[in-house]
Amino acid sequence: MAGIISLLGIVLAFLVYIVTTMLGLSALFLAAPIVFDAVKLAGAAYLLWLAWQAVKPGARSVLTARDLPVDAPKKLFLMGFMTNLLNPKAAVLYVSLLPQFEDPARGSLLLQSASLGLTQITVSFTVNLVIVLTASHIAGWFGTRPKWLQIQRWLMGSVLTGLAVRLAFERRQ
Repeated sequence: MAGIISLLGIVLAFLVYIVTTMLGLSALFLAAPIVFDAVKLAGAAYLLWLAWQAVKPGARSVLTARDLPVDAPKKLFLMGFMTNLLNPKAAVLYVSLLPQFEDPARGSLLLQSASLGLTQITVSFTVNLVIVLTASHIAGWFGTRPKWLQIQRWLMGSVLTGLAVRLAFERRQ
């Protein structure tokens, strides 16, 4: 239940990004490229920090089963919301990726943006809901296989590092 509540906070943050993108966040990034570059570099730094958290000495796999304190639903919702709202990857997704699929010849850009954003949210929500609902089973399976937990940590750290490097050196188009 905690995962579902947090996921709803994440969805609300995605909705904030859709609305701000529709109302001109893209225009701000185009008018002030340094703002876009700052978000991009902040995103790369965030990914590197996540990668380090995965592989640093003494790190535990995110799949390691452990007891967690019970948090209030409001706190869980706000944690999901703030985590996604402050995630520069979400800003980059809405500002740089989705507008590439909009075509003024096909009608209202606001409606196209809303449609693309809501489609992304639906797919993301569905995939993450499946993950939330199966997380305890997956963690239990990994918990009996410590070697897999170590492989997972290093694989996750490597992927996050690769994404950070790619994001940091990606050129504006």
